[in-house]
Amino acid sequence: MTDRTDSAHHGEHGEAKSQRSYHHLDFINRELSWLAFNQRVLEEAEDSTNPLLERVRFLSISAGNMDEFYAVRVAGLVDQVRAGEGKKSVDGLTPTQQLETVRHQAWRMQQEQQRIWHSVRAELAKTGIVIESVDKLHHSDKEWLDKYFEEQVFPVLTPVDLNPTHPMPFIPSGGQALVLRLRDVDTHKHKADGLVVMPPQIPRFIRLPDKNGQIRFIALEYLIAHYTKRLFPGLHGVPTGMMRIVRNLDVDLEEKAEDLLNTFEKAVQDRRHGVCIHLEVEGTIPKHLVRKLGLERDEVVLLPKMAGMGDVKQLIVSDRPELLFSPFHAAMPQRVLDHDGDCFAAIKEKDLVVQHPYESYDVVVHFLQQAAQDPNVLSIKQSIYRTSHDSPIVHALIAAVEAGKSVTAVVELRARFDEEANINLARALEARGVQVVYGLAAYKTHAKMILVVRREGERLQSYAHFGTGNYHPSTAKIYTDISFFTCDPVLVEDAARLFNYATGCAKPHLQALCCSPLTIRSTLVELVQAEIAHARAGRPAQIWLKMNSLVDPQLIELLYDASQAGVSVKAVVRGICCLRPGVKGLSENIEIHSIVGRYLEHARVFAFGNGEGLPSPYAKLYISSADWMKRNMDRRIEAMVPITDPAAHAHILNQIMVVNMRDTLRSWKLLPNGKWERMAPGNEPLSAHDYFMAHPSPAYGEEIAPVGSESRTGVAVQES
Repeated sequence: MTDRTDSAHHGEHGEAKSQRSYHHLDFINRELSWLAFNQRVLEEAEDSTNPLLERVRFLSISAGNMDEFYAVRVAGLVDQVRAGEGKKSVDGLTPTQQLETVRHQAWRMQQEQQRIWHSVRAELAKTGIVIESVDKLHHSDKEWLDKYFEEQVFPVLTPVDLNPTHPMPFIPSGGQALVLRLRDVDTHKHKADGLVVMPPQIPRFIRLPDKNGQIRFIALEYLIAHYTKRLFPGLHGVPTGMMRIVRNLDVDLEEKAEDLLNTFEKAVQDRRHGVCIHLEVEGTIPKHLVRKLGLERDEVVLLPKMAGMGDVKQLIVSDRPELLFSPFHAAMPQRVLDHDGDCFAAIKEKDLVVQHPYESYDVVVHFLQQAAQDPNVLSIKQSIYRTSHDSPIVHALIAAVEAGKSVTAVVELRARFDEEANINLARALEARGVQVVYGLAAYKTHAKMILVVRREGERLQSYAHFGTGNYHPSTAKIYTDISFFTCDPVLVEDAARLFNYATGCAKPHLQALCCSPLTIRSTLVELVQAEIAHARAGRPAQIWLKMNSLVDPQLIELLYDASQAGVSVKAVVRGICCLRPGVKGLSENIEIHSIVGRYLEHARVFAFGNGEGLPSPYAKLYISSADWMKRNMDRRIEAMVPITDPAAHAHILNQIMVVNMRDTLRSWKLLPNGKWERMAPGNEPLSAHDYFMAHPSPAYGEEIAPVGSESRTGVAVQES
């Protein structure tokens, strides 16, 4: 592949020096952009083209996202306000202004969730999935409930009357409690306020025995409310409301801690008792409860239908497949099958690109398992940011140790909300003989890499895997990511040096690979500046980007410079985007889309035309673990991998990126005013998700043909 740029070699200290000063109005607020993303997720719950139970899933996901938003982002703003910090965001808002605006938008979204739930629940009832009321149940059902309550629920309940001798019980983040007004049975006088914390061990929606073809549930709070006499003998308990708490769940870690594992383990334990940051109330609760939780009025949200909307995912039953997406079973990559499952032989033939979940993530697991079993393999190194419980990847690493191989795992303890799992993982791996390293205290290790060293004859041959996603076999079924396998001598040598950087701190001299915090930013600066030079010289100048978040102010300003120079910039940004596209004189040559649908877009791909229009075999093409955020550029160990093999290059650019750019059925477009609107299907409607399910492993080097006729599913497919 010919190099058509005149840019300098990758430097370590490149800064995005903009050609002009930009105003805060040129940027979109990060927190509001995230809320806009979650609004797009919520819209899927109302989209009638999605199966009904999948709409329930989207509703649950949007609620879970809101929990994390409150627990981390809103909590961070509250901390800034309480500390009296006045530093403005890139769009010119103080922490106080952001907090006020964000709370209002979040409140509106939660009210929207309530409205959609009311509609979806009615549709569920029409299809025979019903949430029952205890009062309307048949006598036989009540007998079943009596037994269930006595055997499964009553033993784990702790009813509390909230008087001075019974202080407020501890409720964890996400915990819920039923609030009651307790009256004397004889005088009916108010005696106390009662509280029953909902036991997390019991499902929120309890499935009753099916009846008359209906799938029936009873909400746990309805069940508890029905048996208040058992909980408060001699008192009449009248339920008045449900309350649900969200706590500050961010973890601060002392970077100079002598024992990183033990220090972080304590920090995670302390987090459980983080201060209350948000309270959802369904119905009414006494004001003194709010005071006991230390909450202000604007930290309480009143909900008309249901607190804890994330729990509706428990209604997604497998015995109604017609209300779910059609099952999709990913196959192993054809080249691996052609080599009878020998990953090393398939990779040695040429670089291998695998797109998940359309091609099975089992290929990554199989690669490790084969390495563990192969007597010629000497060592395995792997970075782990997130993985699943009882992961087959972890079992493969342990099997490799037991087979006498040298195994090193770089485990990142600070993977948010997976900290405890990673602590347990680290201890388990150490106990089995794996050399566990926690990386650099100042930087999260976010790069996704595996390096296998194998003896082949008289020489050692290394094989590397670079990914855009985590080594998590469960999420790999719903996250779209790219796996890249190679034995290219330059890339595998760079991978070894990057592992040594993560474990030994010495700055690596990399030949082709780029890494944060050293060279990704400077390389991106050079690549964008090269496109600006092409535009000014009258040559084609294009940039295609795909990522989760576009936030870094310096890189955004550089893209503004590129637009003004005549560079065409197109980006697919799943989540947060602080760049304001399509503004005359600022960004009229920039177009931002977001794909939201069955799968969660997670791959990071960066393409630069290199003096040619895209797609082009001369383009500079990279995959990465890093989004364009300051933390990914400056505070994490990340990898950005150049794709130079012609077949792999064509696979990613001509196929994966082209289809993403052409998607209209699941895409949204970002407008200059910061709002998002659904794209019109157009004359050639295309869903990237449906397309790749139908074409999971296109022929290498084959360019995507013009979109042809529509299929029976309404998805345009390539003509054969």
